[in-house]
Formats: sequence, structure tokens, C-alpha cells
Amino acid sequence: MVEATIAMHYVFESPKDKIVYDVSHQSYPHKMLTGRKDAFLYEEHYDDVSGYSNPGESEHDHFTIGHTSTSISLALGLAKARDLKEENGNVIAVIGDGSLSGGEALEGLDYAAELGGNLIIVVNDNDMSIAENHGGLYENLKALRETNGESKCNLFKAMGLDYIYVKEGNKVADLIEAFKQVKDTKKAVVVHINTQKGKGYKLAEEHKEDWHYCAPFDVETGKPLDSFDGEDFSSVTAQYLLKKMKEDKKVVAITSATPTVMGFTEDKRKEAGKQFIDVGIAEETAMAMAAGIAAGGGKPVYGVYSTFVQRTYDQITQDLCIDSNAATIVTFWGSVYGMNDVTHLGLQDIPMMSNIPNLVYLAPTTKEEYLAMLDWSIDQDQYPVAIKLPGGEMTSDGKKITKDFSQLNKYEVTEKGSKVAVIGLGTFYNMGCEVAKAVEEKTGTKATVINPYYITGIDEVLLEDLKKDHDVVITLEDGFLEGGFGEKIARFYGDSDVKVLNYGVKKELLDRYDIEELLKKNHLTVQQIVGDLKF
Repeated sequence: MVEATIAMHYVFESPKDKIVYDVSHQSYPHKMLTGRKDAFLYEEHYDDVSGYSNPGESEHDHFTIGHTSTSISLALGLAKARDLKEENGNVIAVIGDGSLSGGEALEGLDYAAELGGNLIIVVNDNDMSIAENHGGLYENLKALRETNGESKCNLFKAMGLDYIYVKEGNKVADLIEAFKQVKDTKKAVVVHINTQKGKGYKLAEEHKEDWHYCAPFDVETGKPLDSFDGEDFSSVTAQYLLKKMKEDKKVVAITSATPTVMGFTEDKRKEAGKQFIDVGIAEETAMAMAAGIAAGGGKPVYGVYSTFVQRTYDQITQDLCIDSNAATIVTFWGSVYGMNDVTHLGLQDIPMMSNIPNLVYLAPTTKEEYLAMLDWSIDQDQYPVAIKLPGGEMTSDGKKITKDFSQLNKYEVTEKGSKVAVIGLGTFYNMGCEVAKAVEEKTGTKATVINPYYITGIDEVLLEDLKKDHDVVITLEDGFLEGGFGEKIARFYGDSDVKVLNYGVKKELLDRYDIEELLKKNHLTVQQIVGDLKF
């Protein structure tokens, strides 16, 4: 996209001509050319810009974007607004071939021909998503590449769009010529550019998937400056599922273009064979397909980043939960310790998912609890089940888990005390243990500690029993408080003398936050929580 960005800024007049980058992780050259180069040259200015397009930074950015397949629809809106105001100017949507697998991109393409005004859709085709592309439309893109855009079967023309092809999509001169051809067009046109992913850096050219995203590295060797060789929830998930697949041919893993979130590197995908499905960047299809597999007697496990769960809300409700199709969803990075930019927050899944009827949402605290939950969820056929993995480093205590998860909403008292009860959900269970210890050190009172396991329901028997000898119940959760787990506990005690203190994150669109500062801001430190107790 470096060459294409240079060519677009040479031909078009930004910001009068509006450029919308899909996902916008490829907008760094755009930022450099629009007055923000210092952020990429000088360490003291690194934080001046975000990793995605950002209207707060520049008039050349029109949306805060981070999720895929939205650029065409957003550009359609800008074009329509321009026409309503009887203004002039080009509107350009820049979208990669990987993002075309998303349903919203195809919806946008479908309407684009009907717009009846200027819209330029630049398709950056490097024959890659994060990993390899999946889906029938890529056979058509391949045919177009192999025929220099002359294939009789042309997806874009079939949808009523004008079309031109640029064979050398990494040549600035060729791109400039193509963009000049379509500038000021009076209808929607696709400029299909054939590019090489990672061009200019040999290691990235040779290992495209590995270099889609990388941490700081040595330029000469390509080796990361910091490496992690231990287990994490991703590697544990892949190892577990591969073993399960060999034991049961009905088990299938599903991803929506992020296979390594489940630990399925290229070699593991080959090992899984037909028991691994990548639907492309199509979370809705992944969730609905999981429901269909479950309804047909299969045992699907869909691994997804928490931030993308919101794209599947309708499918969870309609396709999974109404008919109680027993699929398993594993949510990764749904935590203050996950991604911290505003477009990829993983802080909303508790309020979203815990309030859907028929769904069982579980929160393990350790590797052992997670694997036990997977065992139960995959082999049962009564409930759709989601498992929220804890944030931060994975902990493993080696304990054998004997809990029967089919006995829904049964919490576990791990330390019995009185006066103060601490319910620590998932990530924050360990903090709950630390709070209990600090309470005892400060007051001499041994607090009760509870691992709730279940996010979607409350243990009314246990909570009722706490009324006998507890004055305060503390809840800790890794996500937004509003509509979350703690409020369910507070509602239960609403007509009693038990005081409830809920701790979590205030509902706000955070961006590039510092974890420790965020925890302190929300009173999510042991010292602050203990300080809030009044004896």
C-alpha cells in the first residue's frame, strides 16, 4: 500500500477528496504524507498518532476504524452526503482482498452500483488475508490476476460496477495512470491492483502470515527483541483440540480469519485437515455455521477475539440460543490486559453475552479450569456455551478439576470466612484472594473468597447463605460494570442489609490506556478496595 498511497495523494486532493482505509492498519504511509511523519521518525513522538485512522489527528482521516469490511459502506455514506449537499469531490474506499470476505463489504459492493455518483473502490489484492484467503470469490480474483483483468467472469462487473485492472500494483507510475483514469468518475468503479504483501523486506515477502503483525524486531535477522516460548491459552487450545479431534471426528475448530488466536499455525491447520474451518473475515457466518454444525450433531468450537464478538450478536441470539444449539465459543483477550486501542477493546463481552437467555458464559481462572470447561462444553448437547479466557499471563496450578459444570450457576467457596465476601470473576479471582488477605491483615477478619465460574447466572442458594454472617459482598470483574456481573449480585441483595461493592471498568470508549492507570482510576487495586471498606 505504500506505492498506492503515494499515487493516490499525487492524483487526488485530500482532504477534499476523501480516502477511507478499510481496517486502516495500512494507513501509516497516508499519515506520513499528511503531516504526521514525526510520529514514525522520533521516539518522543510515537504516541502522537494511533495505529489506525483517526479524525482527532487530522482532517485527512474521516473515521476511527479498526474492524474490517466497513470502508465501502462508510464511503457510500460520504458520497451520498456529498451528493445531497450538491458538492464535488472524489470518495475513495481502499480495501484489501482479505476484507472482501466480510459480509458488509459485499453488501456495500451490492449497493455501490445503485449510488449513481462518484465512488472509487481500490481493491488491494495481495492474495492474502492475515493467513491465506478462504472462499469462492478468491478464485475469481485469481482468474482476474491471471488474465490481466480480462476474465469473462468478473465479480465486480457482475455487480454493475465499472472496472480497471493494474497488473503492477507496486509501481507508482502505473497506479498514477490508473487513478487519473477514474478521477471524477460519475459512477462507482473498482480499481483492482495486484500487489505483493511485504514487498521491500525479504523476510516479510517469504513469510507473509508470520509478518502480518510483529512486535519490535531486529531488522537484519527478523528475530523479535523480546520472545515468549512458554504456554499460553492459544497454544493450549490448539494442543487440546488436536487431541480431541483425533478422539472424536465430530469435533471441529472454527476461526474467522484469525487462526493463530486459537494457536492454529499453518502446520497445525494441516494436521487438523477437514476438522479446521476458516470462513474468512466473516464472524457472523462463523457463529451461524457453528450453530448449524451443532444442530447437525457436530461439536464446533469457535475461537474469537472478544472485540469481534459484537459483530455476531444477532447470530448468538437467533441461531445459537433460541434453539439451544450446543456450540462452544471461546473469547480471547476480553480483558483490560488485552488490546487497548479504542477499536479493539475487549471490555464489553460480559454485558453483551451474559444477558442473552439460554447461553452459559463461563469464566475460568486457570489453565486447568479452562480445559475442564472445554471438556464439559464440547461433549454436552443441551446448551450453547461461551468461555471467557482470563487476561494477562496464563496461570496453571496443576489442580484436578472435578466440578460438574452441568449443575449451572453453582459457585465455589474457596476460602470460608465471615463479614466480608469477595467474589472474583475470571481474571480478577487472584486479586480477590489478595483482597481477602489484606482484609485479614488489616482487621483480623478472615474474608470469604468465592470463585463464581458462571457469568450468566447467580448462585441464589449461596448468596442467600452469605446473609447469615456477612455484611459486605465485593465483586470484581474484568470488563464494563454497567450491565455486568456485579450488578446481578447487587440486584439480588437490593432488599437486604448486605452492602455490595462492585468493581470493574467504567463504561467509556478508552483509547491507548495505561493498564495500571486504568486500574487505579477504577479503584481496582487491592489497597483501594480495602480502603473502601468501612468497619
